[in-house]
Amino acid sequence: MFEKKGKILTGILAGVLAVSLVGCGQQAPSGQGSSAAQEEQAVTLLGAGATFPYPLYSAMFDKYRQEHPKVTINYQAIGSGAGIKQIQEQTVDFGGSDGPMTDDQLQKAKGGKLLHIPATLGATAVAYSLPDNPKDLKIAPDVLADIFLGKIKKWNDPRIAADNAGVTLPDLDINVAHRSDGSGTTYNFVDYLSEVSPEWKTKVGKGTSVNWPVGVGGKGNAGVAGVIQQTVGSIGYVELAYAKQNNIPVALLKNKAGKWVGPSLKGASAAAAEAKIPDDYRVSIVNAPGDESYPISTFTWLLVYQNQTDKVKGEAVVRLINWMIHDGQSLSEGLDYAKLPPNLVTRIEGTLKTITYQGEALLK
Repeated sequence: MFEKKGKILTGILAGVLAVSLVGCGQQAPSGQGSSAAQEEQAVTLLGAGATFPYPLYSAMFDKYRQEHPKVTINYQAIGSGAGIKQIQEQTVDFGGSDGPMTDDQLQKAKGGKLLHIPATLGATAVAYSLPDNPKDLKIAPDVLADIFLGKIKKWNDPRIAADNAGVTLPDLDINVAHRSDGSGTTYNFVDYLSEVSPEWKTKVGKGTSVNWPVGVGGKGNAGVAGVIQQTVGSIGYVELAYAKQNNIPVALLKNKAGKWVGPSLKGASAAAAEAKIPDDYRVSIVNAPGDESYPISTFTWLLVYQNQTDKVKGEAVVRLINWMIHDGQSLSEGLDYAKLPPNLVTRIEGTLKTITYQGEALLK
C-alpha cells in the first residue's frame, strides 16, 4: 500500500492531475443488486475539483473501473474553486470541494439544487522545512496566525521558542507558502485561522481564495509541498498524505482542549465525532472540542445535482458515489484518510435516494 501511495503522489508532483480510467471485471456496488450491474451502460463521467482527496479518489476510481468496465471516470484535480465553478456551469457530472459552497454559490448553480455528499475525512497539516528538520515543532494557534499575517518573521522568534524548549531554532527568515489556486484545503486552513484569530478573521477572513498578507503560492497541494521542500525556512499547509509521502515534517498544534496534537486519522475522526452535522452536510469541524481532536480537520464533499438531466449518466454517478461511501471506504486509512462514520453513511444513503431523473429516483 505504501508503494501505491508513493506512486500516486509522485504522479501528482509530476503534474499528472487527471485520471481517465477503464478496465475489466465487474461487481455490483454495495446496496445494489446484481441486476443493476448487469444493466449498466457504457458511460464516461467527468469530474473536477479538490486536490485534497486526489490520492484517495485515484485509488477509488482505479478500483471501481476494475469492477465496472463500462464506466470511464475522468477526474481533473484542479482545486476546489475550479471544481465549484465547473459544476455550477454544468460542464462536469460531479464536482469535488473541501470547503462547503456558500449560499450565493449554490444560488448560481445552473442545474438547480446541488447536493454536498461527504466522501471522506482528512487533516490539513502545517508543514515546514528547517535545517536538520526538528520533528514535532509546536506552534500555538495565535503564533500560527501571526506567522501567516507576516507579524512573526523569524524562526527564532521568542513566541515560537517559548513552546519549543530544547529545540535550537535558527535565525532564519520565515517563508510562507500557500495555495495560488482556489482551494478547499485553503478554506479549511483559513477557516481555522478565522476561528482562533480575531485579527485574521477581520483582515483576511475565509474562503477558497483569500488575499494573503505574505508568502508565495503553489498550485495544488503538490505545488505547496514542492515549495516547502525546495525552500529552507518555509512553512505552509498541505493535506496530510502529501506531507507524509514526501517526508515533510509537520507541526504539533494546540487544540481547543489545550492538548498538543499532530495531524492524524484519529484526530480527524475525533473532530468529526464532536460535530453536529446538518441535513445538507455543510459543516466545519475546525477547532473542535475534545482532547484528541486535531484542529484543522475537514470533510471533503462530492457535489452533484439533485435533478439529473441524463438518465444514464445520472445512474452512473449515483452508483459510483454509493460505492465510494461503502466499498470505497476500505481504501481510506491506507492512504491517510479517515473512514466516514457508519451513522453518517446511513444518512448519505437517504440523500442519494433523493437524486432523480424526471422525478424518478436513480438509486433503487
